[in-house]
Amino acid sequence: AKDYELRQYETAKWVSTVIRGGTQKEAMRQGFWKLFHYIQGKKPKSFDNYFSFPLEMKIDMTVPVTCLVKSGCTDFKISFFVLFELQDSPPQTTDSDVFIEERKAAALFVRSFGGFASPEKYAEEAEALARTLRNRGQPFHEDFFYTAGYDSPFKLFNRHNEVWYFEK
Repeated sequence: AKDYELRQYETAKWVSTVIRGGTQKEAMRQGFWKLFHYIQGKKPKSFDNYFSFPLEMKIDMTVPVTCLVKSGCTDFKISFFVLFELQDSPPQTTDSDVFIEERKAAALFVRSFGGFASPEKYAEEAEALARTLRNRGQPFHEDFFYTAGYDSPFKLFNRHNEVWYFEK
């Protein structure tokens, strides 16, 4: 369709963290830095309650950076895609708040948009996608969606953002 697409994603690993009880904007900031430290190979300041794995390897930044948004919930799961060459064996985390998850293959309805995306803009775009899907009789999981950002904060023009709903 001209205002959304249906994509099929294969099973893949993502590195994720859950930020609880705040705003989406703050969760994205905190989650991004936790995951950025993982790909930079940095150990947390305190080693209490952490896995003892000497992560020395730096990993290239990947896109998209996703955020799971659930209706009426203030917990947000922020994730980076694990590089294709590391999918079989991603480096272990040294931060107990960061984990590797495997997302199963799925069909996703995707709406793309440009500009700098705020939580409010993501919510508007998600609602527009949901409205379109309902009007077209497309069954989808309405109780959550993902935001997906593809650009560095330093990129000023031609930015790419998405919202995703899972097909039922």
